[in-house]
Amino acid sequence: MGVVPKQQIPVILLGGASGSGKSYLAQRFGRPHVELDNFYREITEHAAGSPLPQTGYGQIDWDHPGTWNCDKAVDALVELLESGQTQVPNYSISTSTYDGTRAIELNGGPLLAEGIFVSEVLAPLTRLGVPVRAYYIEVSALATAIRRFVRDVKERRKPLGFLLKRGYALFLADQGIRTRHVAAGFIPMKKKDVKVMLAAAVSAGGSPTTP
Repeated sequence: MGVVPKQQIPVILLGGASGSGKSYLAQRFGRPHVELDNFYREITEHAAGSPLPQTGYGQIDWDHPGTWNCDKAVDALVELLESGQTQVPNYSISTSTYDGTRAIELNGGPLLAEGIFVSEVLAPLTRLGVPVRAYYIEVSALATAIRRFVRDVKERRKPLGFLLKRGYALFLADQGIRTRHVAAGFIPMKKKDVKVMLAAAVSAGGSPTTP
């Protein structure tokens, strides 16, 4: 969009490995909460002439930012700040497809956005003049892996074999995921401290303070 949002409500970005608790915290404290994973690309975009990124075991690599639409995610966040509302796709992780959209409206702040590719939106939002604070949730790799696997099996996100391979790959990549977020400008913070900060932000009408 290329414009500075008219409503200077602070945007808080929550980063972390898949299963670290980003969605739970954002849903609990966000006013509103934007799930950036809804901007995944659809599986129909995977074609011979323009394939989506692949894993080493021959399947689409849904942990690669090339399977996600950063521009549309940024546009939606800016539109939400400018107009007070936006439309977000209803994305099914199990089928890798869209099923319509849903409206999201500002509700006083803080505006929390999270997703496994949230590190990709910090730089473009900053360039547009959006007031952004970005935090990386520090959780042990083992606890995150267990929580992620239980969640993914319960929600039947992907076939079991894929979940086992992906889970092991993400466990090994945990430190690299943290490094990527920190390099992008995210502040590492223990989950308990993130909760305190977000609770204070809600009480203050959206302005985050670091414990």
